[in-house]
Amino acid sequence: MNRKNVMLGVVMVSALSVLALAGCSKHDANQTTPLSTGMNTTNFTTNATGTIKEFAMQSYSNMVNGKPAPRYSLQEMTVKKWDIVKVKITVTKGMHNFNIDEFNVHFATPINQETVVEFVADKVGKFIYYCSMPGHRANGHWGTLTVTE
Repeated sequence: MNRKNVMLGVVMVSALSVLALAGCSKHDANQTTPLSTGMNTTNFTTNATGTIKEFAMQSYSNMVNGKPAPRYSLQEMTVKKWDIVKVKITVTKGMHNFNIDEFNVHFATPINQETVVEFVADKVGKFIYYCSMPGHRANGHWGTLTVTE
């Protein structure tokens, strides 16, 4: 009886794994979803009608008056609604990440590797991009993405 229950458990776990993987392969054109794996990560949707707007920046941390001062080298980005925003981020010092909550953009940015973040600007307004490492945003590690009509 024990062996039979173990086999049944293995079959159930296998079936659930297959169902979970099948669910992950669906793509909703109105959602931002990661398309690639590994260190260079892309975030993209398929309903963009604008042009591709590319930006490059460094993410780093310096000490100023004995206190950490993390920053992005690019403090502002401006695009139009429906543009595909492509941001290349290279961390040169420290541990950082890149986030824009309103576009569901949340990416790790490993040191000394270019991370490519791509998404569709499908909302108009001013949005903060920031590093969510403890204390970074509060110490100035953020910038503004402006999306115009």
